[in-house]
Amino acid sequence: MVKIEINRLDDAFLLEAVNDAGNTIRMDAAADTGGGNQGMRPMQLLLAALGACGSFDVISILKKQKQELKDIKITVTGERENKVPAVYTEAHIHFKLYGKLDADKVKRAVELAVEKYCSVGETMKPLTKITHDFEIIDQD
Repeated sequence: MVKIEINRLDDAFLLEAVNDAGNTIRMDAAADTGGGNQGMRPMQLLLAALGACGSFDVISILKKQKQELKDIKITVTGERENKVPAVYTEAHIHFKLYGKLDADKVKRAVELAVEKYCSVGETMKPLTKITHDFEIIDQD
């Protein structure tokens, strides 16, 4: 069982989540809704989790394929409905991969990561159309 504890840090919306290992992340509401904008908002965290989950899988698959990945940068964007609850209807993950990489292997790794292995993406899929693309920056 996964356990996250959330503690309130001020008299408004600033919260800190702590996992079993003691790792923390801060969350806050936007200033225009009474928050201090001192942390990520929950729906931003969802996109961050989607990008991280896909990235973990891409990195793992490329290692198994013996690809020399030097670095990876991810940009995740999302479109939300204009109603309450404002769920994501679309999300896009762009992977920027650095190294001497085989494009076919990268394509397969990204497809497997996003379309099969990412638990966050699978959780979001009933409500969210998730798309992806990638680019390779050739580096020795």
